[in-house]
Amino acid sequence: MTTYTFADLPYAYDALEPVIDATTMQIHHGRHHKAYYDNFLAAIKDNPLNGQPLETIFAHISKESAALRNNAGGYYNHNHYWNVMRPNGSNAPSGALLDAINSTFGSVDACKAAFKDAGIKQFGSGWAWLIVGKDGKLAITSTPNQDNPLMDTAAVQGTPILGCDVWEHAYYLHYQNKRPDYLDAWWQIVNWDYVAELYAKATA
Repeated sequence: MTTYTFADLPYAYDALEPVIDATTMQIHHGRHHKAYYDNFLAAIKDNPLNGQPLETIFAHISKESAALRNNAGGYYNHNHYWNVMRPNGSNAPSGALLDAINSTFGSVDACKAAFKDAGIKQFGSGWAWLIVGKDGKLAITSTPNQDNPLMDTAAVQGTPILGCDVWEHAYYLHYQNKRPDYLDAWWQIVNWDYVAELYAKATA
């Protein structure tokens, strides 16, 4: 049985400044993420999938309610988002992840550009993702609302290794409507070491 918990951030609310301000982090984590978690628990309570890993739930999400889909996604996606960031980031990808990025996209800069493009072109609220596809190769995609590439409803399916929240509540206080500026600055706080761990697990 999987126990669903709501964790504290792995760093202080102001730790990601000036890229993401403390007030945004407090509201985003303490209100938005907490609401997804609480609503997920309510939606899963009497469901036979209760206690299953989120990955298992997502594999069958097309058969479930909109409430479960939205809130399970919001719960998982934010857990991922907090962990792929850290104060001062980690300068650049390395090792097997770097090799895969260079092989797939040509360079880290090209990968970042494609990721930014996916984030900008995601209409309305949603997420930009770097994933390991079912073929074991890297790909960049985006999903609307709180969907993610683990869901059987996703147009491009795979295992997320780097996801960026492009809902306005993730950046609006500091960047207003300038999503491209947020996406540019965000690379300063990406935790590439953690992304590399996720890549290793996804390709093991």
